This record gives sequence, structure tokens and C-alpha cells, in this order.
Amino acid sequence: MAEASVPHIADSHEVIRVIGARENNLKNVDVEIPKRRLTVFTGVSGSGKSSLVFGTIANESQRLINETYPTFVQQFMAQLSRPEVDGLENVSPAIIVDQERMGANARSTVGTATDAHAMLRLLFSRIGRPHVGSPQAFSFNVPSVSGAGAVTIAVGKDKGKKERRSFEITGGMCPRCEGLGEVSDVDLDELYDKTKSLADGAITIPGYSPDGWMVKGFTESGLVDPNKPIQDYTEQERADFLYKEPTKIKIQGINMTYEGLVPKITKSMLQKDRDSLQPHIRAFVDRAVKFLPCPECGGTRLNEGARSSKINGISIADAAAMQITDLAAWLETVDTPDVAPLMVSLRQLIGSFIDIGLGYLSLDRASGTLSGGEAQRTKMIRHLGSALTDISYVFDEPTAGLHPHDIQRMNALLLLLRDKGNTVLVVEHKPEVIEIADHVVDLGPGAGKAGGEIQYEGDVLGLRASGTITGRHLDDRARLKESTRTPKGALEIRAATQHNLKSVDVDIPLGILTVVTGVAGSGKSSLIHGNVPAFDDVVVVDQSPIKGNRRSSPATYTGILDTVRSAFAKANGVKPALFSANSEGACPACRGLGVIITNLGFTQTVETLCELCEGTGFSDVVLEYTLDGRNIAEVLAMSASEAAEFLGKGPAHTILVRMIDVGLGYLTLGQALNTLSGGERQRLKLAISMAKKGAIYVLDEPTTGLHLADVDNMLGMLDRLVDAGNSVIVIEHHQAVMAHADWIIDLGPGAGHDGGEIVFQGTPADLVASGTGLTAKHLREYIAR
Repeated sequence: MAEASVPHIADSHEVIRVIGARENNLKNVDVEIPKRRLTVFTGVSGSGKSSLVFGTIANESQRLINETYPTFVQQFMAQLSRPEVDGLENVSPAIIVDQERMGANARSTVGTATDAHAMLRLLFSRIGRPHVGSPQAFSFNVPSVSGAGAVTIAVGKDKGKKERRSFEITGGMCPRCEGLGEVSDVDLDELYDKTKSLADGAITIPGYSPDGWMVKGFTESGLVDPNKPIQDYTEQERADFLYKEPTKIKIQGINMTYEGLVPKITKSMLQKDRDSLQPHIRAFVDRAVKFLPCPECGGTRLNEGARSSKINGISIADAAAMQITDLAAWLETVDTPDVAPLMVSLRQLIGSFIDIGLGYLSLDRASGTLSGGEAQRTKMIRHLGSALTDISYVFDEPTAGLHPHDIQRMNALLLLLRDKGNTVLVVEHKPEVIEIADHVVDLGPGAGKAGGEIQYEGDVLGLRASGTITGRHLDDRARLKESTRTPKGALEIRAATQHNLKSVDVDIPLGILTVVTGVAGSGKSSLIHGNVPAFDDVVVVDQSPIKGNRRSSPATYTGILDTVRSAFAKANGVKPALFSANSEGACPACRGLGVIITNLGFTQTVETLCELCEGTGFSDVVLEYTLDGRNIAEVLAMSASEAAEFLGKGPAHTILVRMIDVGLGYLTLGQALNTLSGGERQRLKLAISMAKKGAIYVLDEPTTGLHLADVDNMLGMLDRLVDAGNSVIVIEHHQAVMAHADWIIDLGPGAGHDGGEIVFQGTPADLVASGTGLTAKHLREYIAR
């Protein structure tokens, strides 16, 4: 390990001390991290940064906090296992601010996720005119209901009695769309084949097999004739089949609730967030349903009463729909003394959105539509105004999705959290963030088995002189190309108006490397994802989660496992199914999972390593078979680089080489897919897609998660794709990728309604020479260093 340029921190209470960390690929790591400082963790992808920061420090902090809750509370929490570490000292409570999407709740918006909407509701309940009720009268998640029910009231010291009292709840939910803001228009022809009867399988909805309980609810209800073609139903039968309200019936002696087909699938499929659905369900919903703004509330989610109350002519729906920069300006006009303290807090919260580069959003934006970087910055807003101090804030590449102009603002916010007396831990590759660190911990020297060791601890000046991979590449700068490729045609996009695009006309060149740039929210994704996939031969490679279960791995996702199983079967004269942990080869104790899952109560489970198979998931019989001296578990434990050498040739070898090309040589074949970062997921998808020739590849920030030393490899891979006859369109903020482009399309000049225009089109050299926007400014500074 290189010598640090700062002295050992003597006061043991001023450091978080990690002793003997062995989580994942960490090799008995000892490290001291200064408290109330900004520490950046660096190293190549797969070097062990996340294993140290998230898997060890943050995991143990949250585990210890969870253990302080009563047992009945713990059963509702995720059960965290103790990390592989000998000791952790002086760990602060940790708050993880990561890039995970903000859930699949269709009722969650930017406003509800940050408490901004709750503060607006309080404001309108206080000074909105006409006065329509308490804050819940402005909540689209609270219905208006009235009725009577039994309540317990206190009588004396220890006694209580029940009384029946009338009640009325005045909520703001639109009754038509139930607070979702949209209604569904169902194509009935996609629900059933009207020429068939229910008994013959007329219903074509996934999961509605003729002999299943879902269909038996209709066939045995007595309301419709199960043997009559649906097209021959009487008007009453059709109404009962499609739209009947919930009704109690009895089927085979079992009490059940009958409900028409349309309301049934509306609740089970249509009212759920689209991205949370399984792929085949999502495909059905896309075919069968069109979602339209609710005609009663206009998409605001709110009932007429909530919309009628206004402040200075603005309703809460109007305020939530404003671009946040406009909302901030409007709030300055609200100067009623009765709400002065509330206005201070609300203005500060809304100002945080702008400070963090999210001023182009609106509070009514569904939180599930945010990118990973936007989601992380939105979560960060919750903590900027917090009164808590001496907390450990843990960030995973907070600059993901940020233009160089926005990185400066992110840095200011990280320093603000530190200056409030908190410990800020950041996993990051961008030199702009590394340079503001008080302390740097560099891991490596390589990835996977070749990593997991501390290479350097100290300040940034010492890192530059350390000789580590990070230190050597910290000041890397790409040069502008001496010559650029000549386009071979173009994709013509005309009058594009998605989201904030202002009737954009643009020709995207084919046969070259085109980079689309602009500040966050300028319209890059709207332009490319909203228009390019409509053309032929387009391959979109993004960072969205890869669908699968806990058994899914790079080996299963890429199809490598099929080849490997066949090779094992041929070498040993047995069936390929024997080498599947999901089939005949599964360990009988854990059924191929590699862990034993123990249910300790309601929602509470504990996972322990299976002692019989020692975590491999395979039975002893399977592990006796070998291929060139290795059993199936040993092959799945190989990294892509090791497996490429082991397999030597064939289809699997080709895919493995592509994985190495995109910087994933360190991934093990059997690693769970749900442990991959967004950048790793994108590069894995790219490795599979690279076989297609003459295609148009669309990549969304492919440098996400890449170390400085790996960016050159990514640029080489992009060149190889183009040289093979493909067109490559990259949405990217990294200046090295901009400099390497053949053509740049820059959107802006700002974000939201301040963007949506083409600011520049041309070569990188022309952008540096004559460009006037923010991208030109930062690329010019980058090249000049």
C-alpha cells in the first residue's frame, strides 16, 4: 500500500475503524476513515469499493440500529446479516443515498417523496380560499368518505367502552381515477376471443387458464353461461361478465367475491406501476390498455374541492404542476404573516431542488419515472434540511447523470452535508469529486479476485504521487480526434415535441459515433428514446434492471450456462439437466439456492449458508463430474476473464470476450444479477447485443461506474462497433467521450422549459472552437488542462 501523505489519526473516537473486512472480494482489509470529513472511495470497477462502503460499513450500521427496535417491530424489517469483518469501531448511524429507483408505487410523486407536497397541503389548508378543510382535503391519496362505526372511548382510568358514532373524512382524492390522475381505456378484444365460450378458453389474459380459479369464478358463478360464446351473451350477461360490482357468491361450497372482468384486472394489473409488472403482464397491459388523463380531474389526481381553493389565483394542482424553478418564484409572492415560518421552510426545501440541479422537475412528476441519478438527488433533498448531525451519509456515484456544470453544484452539497457535522462517504470515479475529498481510500489493484486490497489512504495530493492506477489516471485528458468519420446517411427526426422538446428538427448521422449532450433535463433522453427506437434495426442498451429471479446470473442471462452444461454433459456422458441448480443437479437441502431460508415469523426470514453444498447450490453427485479438471461450481465461480481462458473457443468464449471488452472481465459467471450496478447491467446487455451488425446502437451513459483507466477501453469498444458497420448514438456527459465523438448534438440551453432546443450540431473541434453553451465551456476547459 502506498504511504499516505497525512499522519495516522491518533484519536480513536475520531475515526471509523474497520478491522479484517472480508466481504465479497475484500482481503482482510484494515482501514481508518476520519469522521465528520468527506472521504471518497476509488478504484477500478469491481475492486471492492462497494463491498467496503455498502456491504460492510453501511450494512453493519443499519443492522445494529435495527437490533435496537423491539422484536415485534423487527419482524417487519429486512433482516440484515452481519458482514464478514472482524471488527467495526465508532460506526455512526448510516443513511444510504443510492441510485435505486424510487419504487413502483403509482401514488408516489416527487412532491410526496420529499415532503414538499405535505408542506403545500398545509399551506393551502391555512390560507387557501375558499377554505375546504384540513391538509388531508388536499391529498390525492385520501378519499372523501362518510358513515358510522364503532369507536372505543376512554371511561375512567383503565376502562373503555364502544360507541357507534358517525364520521366524515374529507380527502382530496379524485373519485373518478381514485387519485391516480389517469383512467384506462380497455380494448375488450385483447381480453377475450368473443367467438369462444369461457369453457373453451375465451379469456386471453395472462394467468386466466380455463381450468384455473380465476376463470372458475366466472364459469361457476351462475351469472353467465360458461358454454355460450361471449358474442352471444345477453345484455345482462355481458354487463355481469365485464362490469359487475363485487358480489358475494359460493363456488364448490367456498365463499368468494365475484367481480366483473374489467374492474378485476384494473385492480390486479392496471393500477400497478407498469415497471413493477412481470414482462409478460407488462406486454399484455401495453396491448390492451391506453392510459388517458382523467377527464374529471384533468390528470391532477385531485377532486373539485381541492382544486377550487386558491392562493393568488393558483390552486395546489397548479403549484404541483409548475416547473420547480417557477414554483420557487411563485412562492416569493406569498407573504401572508400567518404562514411566515412555514414559508421559510417551504422555500428552503424548494430551493434545494434548484441547488441540486433538479429545478426542471415538477412536484407532480411520478417518482417511478425518475432516472437513477435523479432518484438519488431527490433522496438527498430529504437530508439537506435535516436537523440530524453526526450521521454517516453514504453515496453511490452521486454524479451519475450529471453534466459537468451540475457536478459543481453536487460537490457544494456534499461539502454542505460535511460542514453540518456529518461523515460523508462517497463511491466515485469522477476526478471533479475526488479532488474535493478530505480523505481518499483507493482499492485494487485490479477487479474481482485481483482486487480487494487497500492501495492508498490519504489526501488527494498524495494520491497523485502514489503510483496507483487511480493516481496515474487522475489527470487523464482525452484529445480531440485529428479526423472524424464521414456519415452514411441520417435518421431524420422532425417536429419532436416529447416532454420539453420545442418542435425539434434534427438529422442524426449514421455510420459514425454520435454523442448527445446537454445539462440534466435538457431533453436528451426525450429526443433519443422518444424518437430513435421507432426506426428499424435499433438496439437500445440502457441501465434498467434485468428481469429475473434470485437464481439469475450472468451465466444464465447471456446463455453461457447452456453451453457449459452441454460441455459437461458431453464430457461425462450424462444429461445437461444434471448441471442445473434449478433442475436435477440441485442440492436437496437448499434446492439449488445455496442458502437455507428460515421463516422466523410474519415477514421475517433469515438466510444461512447451506452446509451440505457449502453455498454452491449443487448436489455432491454433480460436483464429482469435471470438465478439464474443474467441476460446475468451480466454473461458475470463475470471472469472465478466467472463464474465457478456460473455455478457449466456441459461442460461450465469444460472449465472454465481449464481456471483457465492455469492462466486465471481473464479474463471476454465477454472481446474482440483482447485485449488479446500473452501469454493469448496461454493459452486460451490450455484450449480448454486440453480435448484431449494421444496427443502430443507442447507449445511455455507458461510462457510468467506469474507472478513469477503463474509459479508454470503452472508447475502443465504441470504435470497434462503428468500424464493424454499425451506427452508435451515445447519451453522455463524460468529456472524454465527447472529445472522441465524430459528431456532437448538444441540447439546452438549460433544463426543463429552459431547454428542449438544439444548441449545437457539429464536430467536437467545432464545438470547442466556436460553441457558446455550457457543454462547449466545459469541454474547452477539459481539453485545455
